[in-house]
Amino acid sequence: MQDDPIPTVKFPNGAEVPALGQGTWAMGEDAGYAKAEIESLKAGIDLGMTLIDTAEMYGDGGAEEIVGQAIKGRRDEVFIVSKVYPWNASLKGTVEACENSLERLGTDRIDLYLLHWRGNYPLAETVEAFETLKAAGKIGAWGVSNFDTDDMQELLRVPDGANVAANQVLYNLSRRGVEFDLLPWCQSRNIPIMAYSPIEQGRILHHPELIRIAKANQATPAQVALAFLLERDGVFVIPKTSNVERVRENRDCVSLDITDEDWKALDAAFPPPTGKRSLEML
Repeated sequence: MQDDPIPTVKFPNGAEVPALGQGTWAMGEDAGYAKAEIESLKAGIDLGMTLIDTAEMYGDGGAEEIVGQAIKGRRDEVFIVSKVYPWNASLKGTVEACENSLERLGTDRIDLYLLHWRGNYPLAETVEAFETLKAAGKIGAWGVSNFDTDDMQELLRVPDGANVAANQVLYNLSRRGVEFDLLPWCQSRNIPIMAYSPIEQGRILHHPELIRIAKANQATPAQVALAFLLERDGVFVIPKTSNVERVRENRDCVSLDITDEDWKALDAAFPPPTGKRSLEML
């Protein structure tokens, strides 16, 4: 099944990246797990899951170091996403944080650099820093994370704010609030959404209807949950695992052919929003 191609998502600048990538939240926190974490990321790259998402927050930089080891000698094969803390997101602080992330990653560039969530620094100042980094070749593009629709609208009003390349948000079967307004707003402007915690850190996998549909499709609940997100236009999915077998399982989700009847059953079990909901975060 791993011969089936991974769908791609196109960034506003025209770059196409696999829609199924790899997350690193909680990696780099325990040296005893480092080898397994590195091997899982390497396995994912081998299987075409070449988008790797990380952040200076994860493991206090430890996750970026894990990524750096996993991509050693393979930098040109991967698309690296990292994030700056909001309290580092001043004009000077963003540049310094990026330099520190580059050092931990062992690379000269980050493909997509995100503001992790809104803080006290004006968006215009952070965007100016992003544009400075982009002009210097330190980042390929920049985006945001945990921005709701009103935040995105405000961002587009600041100088160069329209250059935003992505918005990473909490989105999964049990957290569908973005579908009411944020997702369509971004889709209409060709701004990709990156869905983090796509299986709700495992909490949704025991849902009886999800289990039933998975069995009907000779799949696992996690594969169905990932396939649900990959059905959406302009959505990246970044599941995290330190288990190579789970990496292979995640990769195989692209081969599922779920019926319209089963999609309707999922909608009944995990209803889409009928009104505006505040953006959720983990």
